[in-house]
Formats: sequence, C-alpha cells, structure tokens
Amino acid sequence: MRPGVASDGIVAQQRGDWDWDFASEIVPDLWAGMVETIRLTAVGIAVALVLGLVLAILRRSSLRLVRWPIGLVIEFVRSTPLLVQLYFLFFVLPSLNVTLEPFTAAVIGLGVHYAAYTSESYRAGIESVARGQWEAAITLNLTRAQTWRHVILPQAIPTVLPALGNYVVASLKDAPLAAAITVPSVLLAAQRIQSQTFRGLEPFTVAGILFLAVSLPAALGVRHLEKRYGYQRE
Repeated sequence: MRPGVASDGIVAQQRGDWDWDFASEIVPDLWAGMVETIRLTAVGIAVALVLGLVLAILRRSSLRLVRWPIGLVIEFVRSTPLLVQLYFLFFVLPSLNVTLEPFTAAVIGLGVHYAAYTSESYRAGIESVARGQWEAAITLNLTRAQTWRHVILPQAIPTVLPALGNYVVASLKDAPLAAAITVPSVLLAAQRIQSQTFRGLEPFTVAGILFLAVSLPAALGVRHLEKRYGYQRE
C-alpha cells in the first residue's frame, strides 16, 4: 500500500470518494484471494459430487441400519449452517486431538455440506428412473454393481446436472466463509486491506466485481445445462 493511504483513506472514506488508483493497486491482492477461493470451491465441490452420490446410493440401501443413519446425517448437515460446521472442524476437533489445516478443514466442511444437498438431487434422479429399468437389469442377470453403472446412473445423472450446476455456483458464493477459519480468500484479502487502510469501499466493491466475473460464466453454464438436460422423462 502506498504511504499515507491509511490517514488519507479515513478522510476519503468519510467523504465516500472512490479512489481509482487505490482500487487498481489492490486488484492483484484481491485476485490472488479469488484464485484461492476458486481452488477451494473446485476441490470442495469435487468432494461433494462424489460423496453425494455415495450417500444417495447408501440411503437406498435395504438395510435400515445403513439407511436410517445416513438419512439422519444428511438432514443434520442440511439443517445446520456451513459456518458452524467450519468452526466445529477447525476449533472443536483439536480438543479431540484431531487438528486440521485451515484449507483441509474448509474442503471437508464445504464438501460434506454440499454432499448432503447433492445427495438429494442424485436421489431424485435415481427415483425418476422407471421401475422397468431395474426389472430389465434383473432379467438380463446383471449384478447390482453393473445395474448401477450401466443402467441406472447413465439415466439418472444427466437429469440432475442442472441442479448440480446450481450447487457449484452456490458453493462458490459460500467458499469465502472459510475466511472465518483463516483460509486465504478474496473476502479475507478485502478484510485485511480494509483493516490496514480504513477503506472498505474499494476492496469490497472490487471483490464483488471479481465474484461477478467468475460466477456469471458459471451461471450461464448452468443455464445451458438446464436447456440441454432439463427435461421430464416420459
């Protein structure tokens, strides 16, 4: 930051002036935080997509000892805020002799949180597959694994792609919450700049613009998925 920006920033902030030079100066720091936010989102949503499918399949188990606990875990995760889950992973687990790095805790928190949501989307897609498809697989003497891999999932997953895409966009917007457990992010970068310069107008506005620049293409991609796969199976 340039010398004197803190004192100058207080006066300018009180007037509500926009400083273009200051805004352009902080873009690299904010973009570095945005890159970390994107990285966290990518890893977290990858965990969510895989784990969500596993949870959806387990929830359809014929064994109550499997089906009921999985259902309770999903409802618990869906009913509690992501921020509370992140605090638990980062601040509570160390008291149980389990210490996680901030990024690891954020990935687990984001992944498990959205796995609970994606599992419901997967389950809806699976249940939309006609009963006759299951019966046909039995007639062909396919194993359970073959039925899932070759018959059910190829029909179920395309129909839920738009919903999964929406969760990708939502996870991108929730990822900055990881700043609460010291994970570098665009929000943490904006907060740091504001605390150092006493100017909040430029850092938070630029952070919002960066989010828009990333989330808008993602939202357009989801809209494309909706047009291509958002149909009702006859």
